[in-house]
Amino acid sequence: MAAPALADEIGDAERGEEIFELCAGCHEVGRGAENGIGPHLNGIFGRNAGSVAEGFRYSEGLKRAGADGLVWHLDKLDAYLTHPKLLVSDTRMNFDGLEEPQDRADVLAYLRIYSDNPSNIPEADPTALPAEVELPEDILALVGDAEYGEYLSSECKTCHQADGNDDGIPSITNWPQEDFVMAMHAYKRKIRPHPVMQMMAGRLSDEEIAALAAYFRDIE
Repeated sequence: MAAPALADEIGDAERGEEIFELCAGCHEVGRGAENGIGPHLNGIFGRNAGSVAEGFRYSEGLKRAGADGLVWHLDKLDAYLTHPKLLVSDTRMNFDGLEEPQDRADVLAYLRIYSDNPSNIPEADPTALPAEVELPEDILALVGDAEYGEYLSSECKTCHQADGNDDGIPSITNWPQEDFVMAMHAYKRKIRPHPVMQMMAGRLSDEEIAALAAYFRDIE
């Protein structure tokens, strides 16, 4: 059976593509999709939890769930999208969930197109959103001093928990360095609207942002 037909059995994939914009800040899917803040979602159906690719740093909760046999079949994906932390308590996924069953069905229909069972499904262009802010290569190329970043991080950790858990405050642990740098510069340029983050980012130099990015990238 062709992939679009399978997707149609779940929900409306075209509508799901629109809803997926809520996810695209952290996840990519389609041709050229890469891991970022979250893992890419190509081939998610039938994949063991916490197993997308070597080198991606999953939360301890997802690693345990995968070791205990959690496989992303339709029912588990639906449960995870309903409320991620009810299925995997220690996940770092900062998403409250999709309350409406039809919204979940449509997103899953869209993701089903990019899973390789049956095989030979052509992948389309990536659905990741364009970069929030264009940064010069010299800023992106800065190598941050993680020890200095740890020194600077005390203010960050008054709100963000170092262990990656969150209580209404998004986790910033183990983000890829470029994603962290882009987010901070988006606050600094007031592209992102949070006034406290705008104030804090506005006080940081390019080197200090790079140092924080290096620290939080590798924090255990």
